[in-house]
Amino acid sequence: MKLLSRLASAAALVTAIQGLSPHAHASVVIAGTRVVYNQADSEVTVKLTNNGKLPGLTKVWIDKGDADAKPDTIDVPFTINPPMMRIDPGKSQTLRIMSTGEPLSGDNESVLYLNVLEVPPKPTGDEASANQLQLAFRTRIKFFYRPTALSGQPSDAPGLIVWHLKRDGGQNMIVANNPTQYHVSFDRIQVVNGAQKAEFTDGGMVAPGETKAFAIKGDVPAAGAKVHYTAINDYGGPQDGDASLAP
Repeated sequence: MKLLSRLASAAALVTAIQGLSPHAHASVVIAGTRVVYNQADSEVTVKLTNNGKLPGLTKVWIDKGDADAKPDTIDVPFTINPPMMRIDPGKSQTLRIMSTGEPLSGDNESVLYLNVLEVPPKPTGDEASANQLQLAFRTRIKFFYRPTALSGQPSDAPGLIVWHLKRDGGQNMIVANNPTQYHVSFDRIQVVNGAQKAEFTDGGMVAPGETKAFAIKGDVPAAGAKVHYTAINDYGGPQDGDASLAP
């Protein structure tokens, strides 16, 4: 119970703690920046590796989109084995994620989030009395559940986005309408017209059937403008493309 309490407290405070040290990094890292679970899969595996010099006590869970939800209050149709582990320096641990069989939407791809919380070991000996700050780190990546009945290919989805320019409250916006059954994640969106360019560089995602507006920096005439985007594929790599603005 003390261990669970320690992990729960770390999960609640991790964002604030990380904010105190922007140049610190987690020792336990995930192999990949997203997970894709196809409905036909019996399970998916995710590799964690401790690149640090100390053992890492790690708790893993999946949330539905609320980053602040407590792990013991979340109900998702997946199980993770092991849900909690110690990973020694230079060692790896493979997670097995399995569906419980409870249904998710079969009409569209669903997105959840995989959380990996690393808590450093409790100091002992001389370290226990020293003045030091221990940092807990949480890594949170997208977890896509992909039904078998979806049409088309996820790699084609960025090219099917319908783009519009609009102005809202004095701010230029690029509007993306996603008619596909897949989520589309963007790293960068540029609107280019000759030598003029406006862009959005903060990264964002458009859900299936969603229309989403992104604030762009710059001013570009809509007539004759083109959209250049960098989407993120299933492997976390860039997928560049170009599109015209819809009339």
